[in-house]
Amino acid sequence: MNAPEWRGRDAFEMTFLQPFILLGLPLLLLPVIIHLINRLRHRPQPWAAMMFLIAATRSSTSQAKLRQWLVLLFRVLAVAALIFFLARPLTGGWLGWAVNRAPDVILIVLDRSASMETKLPGQTISKREHALKLLTEAAAEFAENSHIVLLDNAIREPQQLASAKALLQESLTGPTDTAADLPALLQIAQKWLTDNQAGASEIWIASDLQRSNWQPDDDRWEALVAQFEEMPQPVRFRLLTFGTEQPLNRSVSLAQMQLDSETEADVQLSLDLKSSEPSEKPFPVRVRTSESESHNDVSLRGASLRWQHRLKLRDLAEAPWGAASIPDDANSRDNEVFFLNRMPDAASAVVVSDSPEGSKFLRFAALSSRGNRPAEVVAPARFAETSLSDVSLIIWQAAIPAEQGRLKSYLEEGGVVVFLPSDGTNHASFFNTTWAGLEGATEDSNFIVQQWNEAEGPLARTDEGMSLPLGSLEIRKRQLIDGTSSTLASFADGRPLLTRGTHGRGNYFFCATLPHRDWSNLEDGGVLVPMIQRLLEQGTRRLNRETMIAAGELSPIDRNRVWRSLDSTELKNIRLHAGVYRSGDRLLAVNRSAAEDDAELVEPSAAVKLFGDLPVQWSEQTDVDAASLQGEAWRMFLAGMLIFLITESWLVLPPAPRSKEPFES
Repeated sequence: MNAPEWRGRDAFEMTFLQPFILLGLPLLLLPVIIHLINRLRHRPQPWAAMMFLIAATRSSTSQAKLRQWLVLLFRVLAVAALIFFLARPLTGGWLGWAVNRAPDVILIVLDRSASMETKLPGQTISKREHALKLLTEAAAEFAENSHIVLLDNAIREPQQLASAKALLQESLTGPTDTAADLPALLQIAQKWLTDNQAGASEIWIASDLQRSNWQPDDDRWEALVAQFEEMPQPVRFRLLTFGTEQPLNRSVSLAQMQLDSETEADVQLSLDLKSSEPSEKPFPVRVRTSESESHNDVSLRGASLRWQHRLKLRDLAEAPWGAASIPDDANSRDNEVFFLNRMPDAASAVVVSDSPEGSKFLRFAALSSRGNRPAEVVAPARFAETSLSDVSLIIWQAAIPAEQGRLKSYLEEGGVVVFLPSDGTNHASFFNTTWAGLEGATEDSNFIVQQWNEAEGPLARTDEGMSLPLGSLEIRKRQLIDGTSSTLASFADGRPLLTRGTHGRGNYFFCATLPHRDWSNLEDGGVLVPMIQRLLEQGTRRLNRETMIAAGELSPIDRNRVWRSLDSTELKNIRLHAGVYRSGDRLLAVNRSAAEDDAELVEPSAAVKLFGDLPVQWSEQTDVDAASLQGEAWRMFLAGMLIFLITESWLVLPPAPRSKEPFES
């Protein structure tokens, strides 16, 4: 079996549960002092009659001195082993091999998001359960010397624990369908340590490093590092994560619900099916309402598929809610999605542009699917007074604004923003992404789009499995994009055409060219129109929060209501678990956060870099049967002390008498 990998800064440490015992280290000098005093007790006196013996014994003098030095060495080592034994040292890769005292506070930041329920390869235990087992064992060693505090992404309130075993309580650390926001959790941790005037502290983080949870491009990381560096007490970080190997896992999510435009008697239910591994073996998709149920076999030959199912409107009128599910696999939290029979609000867009001619095509590309309403065009100066209450998409074809608070709040609520180049483009950044130089293609050659993500996102294949014609785009001019956002499409030279970043529940995109004849042939519509329409659909999630929300997004008013689960007889919490809930006449469909379906991970080394110069240690668990994070090493020092004493006793034994030679006359 594979052993856990221990890496990070300050990789060699040893922590002591009784560090005051180390004050006895000066006692190491005691054997040396006794040895010197013993040497002074016998002063040599010259004696003429013994002079002839000196030459006879001189040959054995060097051997005797070596024996004396070895005796002294093992006596010192025995005393040192005794002192370290009494200090109760802890060792292990996570705690390493340098001398540290037990911290005053251990604040455990636990990721309880839906993705943490993925089972470890070949095991029946989830990442969350394995992390809790290791953290409980590690924290138990500090229970007598440190305060143990729990902070998780679902409750988001630090809770001091009476014992390390409290980490195993289902009510505190059980599974949820929520998403995690690591920068926000660390902000809460920093504030708690400051408000409570904690002493030397350690923050233990257990996470699967899902990119949407860590948000490495977020500006909050830089501010967080500065806040921790300014704290008067030392704060160390320990990161517990898992290997990148993933077992087969499929997920289902709701893409959209819409009336059939022809019959207006049916509802088209569109589900997004994803798989970590392609497989031609069919699996059943179960669609049920409170009145009916159907089973359909589906084959998922690629990474994703948009599957459509038709429901009769009259059936939905009698059934206020429904659910779609797939068989259990490596993660049961992403195998079911819930919906209500209320149709989504019409999607609408706003185009922010200082170029009326350039925004003309964008206005109609963002045509609302219901009501045929074109997007509203506003000047950048008027954006602050534009209502966004019913807007699901903002297309920004102007200089990146210096004041970004409104855009960021809009993203946090689940909105979508697309940035496009403009003649007035400046070098301001939006979440570490900015416009760089402007480039034009040569007369006989255009910029060629070579790669794009067809599995998911705005450039994915159509419902019929057809690819968007990005390869036939004729791009004559492009604005270079600099930043750390994910690349969804790139040119032949590796420069990005389309990038995506995440903030809160929303996404922001940067596109390197324009639908204008001087820039490209995007105005033909084969790529831009489906891309914009998909982003409109994505943004409607923000508009439908009155009836369908993500776990953990309950409004303050709804938190004070008493909710009853309609889809299950199990005891469920509306703030933590997906399902359909009723409170009086009010119905809510709660699903896991869409961010939890993003399988992209942050590399452990990249996660460590987010902490700047702060001391960080990280452990990558690759096997459920691997060793604990650390353990007490007193047995090693006790055994060492016994070995040193036995060796010292053997060295001080008198030499065996020589056998007498027979007398010869």
